[in-house]
Amino acid sequence: MGKNVVVIGTQWGDEGKGKVVDWLTEHAQGVVRFQGGHNAGHTLVIGGKKTVLRLIPSGILRPSVRVYLGNGVVVSPTALLQEIGELEGAGIEVRSRLAISPACPLVMPYHVALDQAREAAMGETRIGTTGRGIGPAYEDKIARRALRVQDLFYPDRFAAKLERVLEYHNFVLTQYYKCEPVLYRQTLDATLALAPAIQPMVADVAALLQAARRAGESLLFEGAQGALLDIDHGTYPYVTSSNCVAAAAAPGAGIGPQMLDYVLGIVKAYMTRVGTGPFPTELTDAIGTQLAKRGNEFGSVTGRPRRCGWLDIPALARSLQLNGVDGLCITKLDVLDGLPSIKVCTGYRVGGEPVALLPTGAEAVAACEPVYEELPGWSESTFGVKSFEALPATARAYLRRIETLTGVPIAMVSTGPDRDETILVHHPFH
Repeated sequence: MGKNVVVIGTQWGDEGKGKVVDWLTEHAQGVVRFQGGHNAGHTLVIGGKKTVLRLIPSGILRPSVRVYLGNGVVVSPTALLQEIGELEGAGIEVRSRLAISPACPLVMPYHVALDQAREAAMGETRIGTTGRGIGPAYEDKIARRALRVQDLFYPDRFAAKLERVLEYHNFVLTQYYKCEPVLYRQTLDATLALAPAIQPMVADVAALLQAARRAGESLLFEGAQGALLDIDHGTYPYVTSSNCVAAAAAPGAGIGPQMLDYVLGIVKAYMTRVGTGPFPTELTDAIGTQLAKRGNEFGSVTGRPRRCGWLDIPALARSLQLNGVDGLCITKLDVLDGLPSIKVCTGYRVGGEPVALLPTGAEAVAACEPVYEELPGWSESTFGVKSFEALPATARAYLRRIETLTGVPIAMVSTGPDRDETILVHHPFH
């Protein structure tokens, strides 16, 4: 019997999920994306060569692994085919290995226009989206007016649906945002022209995953963004537009929750956040600048600089509860090399009262004052270290302290971006 593992980001995204998924797929026959769209940015480095995946699951770089886009993913036809072309240009076979659910909502040009118009109108209060139309595409799904992948193959049906939805969105674009409309005929022709290239990859993903389970295959479910950006449980409204907690793998891929056997939570050794929103442990001093520089903290999709801060245990504890995390993978430990001391936020104070867990909503989080515990740093390099015992004693103590504070064991430690720069403590698939 195979074993299914969910890999989830436990912070505000950018934890290093892609590298970990790629490493784990040596033991999996399939990798499944179940939410988000091409707003993800999963960076893989193999043999020194860097690849950034936005929509295609990270298992694609393993030749024997099949990859799936579940119904919970929103798909831009243009972005999909562009990414496939980039991978094929690097010699990677995609089309015969990718299965796309026919129920995936489409990200269309009017979604991009709405996303960008909305962010521009909000000015300083903007959410900080990637501007790629992901949020508006999910809005159409919930409003039951979305065009879906399956509509692409019925031109008359597609045209009629597009005409209705575009009339609505163009009214908002022109009358409210005072922007140019999105042209119907141009959008129709350009989108339908992509349908023949997409159709051979469309399949009943939910049925395929059930068949894989019956065949004893192991599957890996790849989360995008991070739990603190979850539409329900994150720092609302400064969140993404989908549920990105582990449980979302079930409805987002079309499987029962009993098929999820193990949850691996990816934890960066410090905190980062892109865009606006509260960040209790944010560092605006020289240490924050040093973490950003050493950690190359720039978004792989947008290129925007990431804000940096100390590890936040109350936020992490909330995330671990939400996701039912079985084991941790600590990433970017090497970025802390050389710091004389390291702070860890162990709690908050709000109005003078102690608070042990990240509260609900942005306003409540913004009121939190961090309470720190200071730990000794280490001068030795941890970059590329491949065994736990080879880490400096104080680095090991830092990791053990994280285990104690969270109550969750460490399964893996990433000590560099390359596939083999990984310490295995306990294998999630075993």
